[in-house]
Amino acid sequence: MIAPVTDPSQVAHARRLMTEFAARAGLPESRIGKLAIVVTELATNLLKHAGGGEILVSRFHDMDGSGLELLALDRGPGMKDVAACMQDGFSTAGSLGQGLGAIARQSDHLRIYARPGLGTVVAVRFVTGPVQPGVAVQCGIAAMPYPGETASGDGSAWLQTQAGPTLLMVDGSGHGPEARRAAAVAENVFQAHAGQPCEDLVARLHNALKPTRGAAVAVARVDIAARVIRYAGVGNISGALLSGGKLSRMVSHNGIAGHVAPRVREFMYPYDGNPLVILHSDGITSRWDVSAYPGINLQHPSLLAGILLRDFRRGRDDASVAAMRIHV
Repeated sequence: MIAPVTDPSQVAHARRLMTEFAARAGLPESRIGKLAIVVTELATNLLKHAGGGEILVSRFHDMDGSGLELLALDRGPGMKDVAACMQDGFSTAGSLGQGLGAIARQSDHLRIYARPGLGTVVAVRFVTGPVQPGVAVQCGIAAMPYPGETASGDGSAWLQTQAGPTLLMVDGSGHGPEARRAAAVAENVFQAHAGQPCEDLVARLHNALKPTRGAAVAVARVDIAARVIRYAGVGNISGALLSGGKLSRMVSHNGIAGHVAPRVREFMYPYDGNPLVILHSDGITSRWDVSAYPGINLQHPSLLAGILLRDFRRGRDDASVAAMRIHV
């Protein structure tokens, strides 16, 4: 869910949308009150310091545990010193300077990426569930539906499997309810069969999508024992691996899962260190370069996902980014 904030009248609307989402997600009432404070501070900061922006809310699960995440995105002047901005009493807008400090006190995790001239992305998490044993994964997702739609035909998910952490991205053909239905079919198949070999899983997705309008799909798995990313996809999902300071683009087959797809092959990409896997739908242009954002490769994947959505979405389609880092 997304709430634009370009006018003071939209602050209350953003707060209502986010708290309603939190209630549906089962966030305790006491924590919904804290989330409301955070949304108000985020929205006020967007207006005060950047002239406006957007707030997104979604569910998460990774090595933080599980819960709700807020992302605030703006293209404002950025910050020279994030640590100083976190201190109560520091302000660049003549206010009391308590916004970021208040956000940190009301939430469980606060992460910020900001550079002068590059805007700001703020990720705030409310943890409601514990970390699952053996999970050493950070995952961030940022998504927006087609303008004017409330449901997105894009979907993503990750699961810890015996074969390794596995990430799905699906883009239902077109947009609107029928695209969402196709994406939901793929998400359900993935939840049930995520541990299968990647090429078999994509073939299963293709068969399951035949009664729908079809979709682009891609699956990426971190094979920790072999130190490779195993990747298989059909259609225009873009996949990338950031490892050892280098970016490798991953290859999908042409086609539409559910309608026209060749025999799917799995491709393998070696990695060093803690690999960062990025998948995004074609609502995001592929002409991005992480080197334009100094230090972003060291930040939580939610911040990178937010930047790519903010700066590279086409604006005429559903758009989503999923980024997953494995700590090995």
